[in-house]
Amino acid sequence: MSVDTTGHGSSPRTSLAAAAGRTFGAIPPTALVLLGILSVQVGAALAKNLFGAVGSFGTVALRLFFAAAVLMLLWRPSVRMNRRTWTVVLGYGLTLGLMNLCFYLALERIPLGIAVTVEFLGPLAVALAGSRRWLDAFWALLAGGGVVLLMEGRGELDPVGLLFALGAGVFWGLYILVGAALGRHTTEGNGLALGMAVAALVAVPFGVADSGMSLLQPWVLLAGLGVALLSSVIPYSLDLEALRRIPPRVFGILMSLEPAMAALIGLVVLHESLNVTQWLAVLCVVAASAGAARSARSDG
Repeated sequence: MSVDTTGHGSSPRTSLAAAAGRTFGAIPPTALVLLGILSVQVGAALAKNLFGAVGSFGTVALRLFFAAAVLMLLWRPSVRMNRRTWTVVLGYGLTLGLMNLCFYLALERIPLGIAVTVEFLGPLAVALAGSRRWLDAFWALLAGGGVVLLMEGRGELDPVGLLFALGAGVFWGLYILVGAALGRHTTEGNGLALGMAVAALVAVPFGVADSGMSLLQPWVLLAGLGVALLSSVIPYSLDLEALRRIPPRVFGILMSLEPAMAALIGLVVLHESLNVTQWLAVLCVVAASAGAARSARSDG
């Protein structure tokens, strides 16, 4: 990472960012992904509690606005980049913005565990398309079995919510691929900060138009900051560092833990109960994630 090449005399603005970079660099990439999954699902549960006050558009706007503000202050990225790098940054930001809009529109209509399960089809497709070993395909198929089981026993689901979740899955798959490109073309969190600013520009107009002055309530702003830290700043920073060190296909398989974590957080925080079939699904995706972690170690 570039912070290591500047020596101990780096400028004051980079001291905190450099410390964060060194901390991330000391954590195994598999652990980075798992920590990111936990953070983003806790953030999603907190966000769902904001829907009654500012709706899904307002919640997305708060999340991305505060995430962009924090990351821009932390990294203070330079805008002097070549055209190809800017293309990647813009693509990353657009993907983030659309992924979040679709996901929160789905979350407003269907349970957290189901929304994440359907959204996971995007990363699963990335994992299957990029696999070059039969064992990787087996872990992806096992996770796919978990996806099917998680959808059992839920009764009637809002079809519009399912479509939004599928749309979020498409953008999630693109996020994995574009995130890997961002890691190759930028250093530290500079590309992430600029990409998040682009995502905020995509989402904030929707939130302002939908929620107006409700967004300025002090408790709403504080909750929005918490959602931003848990759902964007922490997990996306962890994801970007992980994607620099493991292949996108391995990252995609590791993300199979996402539906299980969403179901568990939904149970604990949102009191969304699971049946026996869904607990079996949790075991499937946990097993798939454990197998993917072994693959990541052997690949490294």
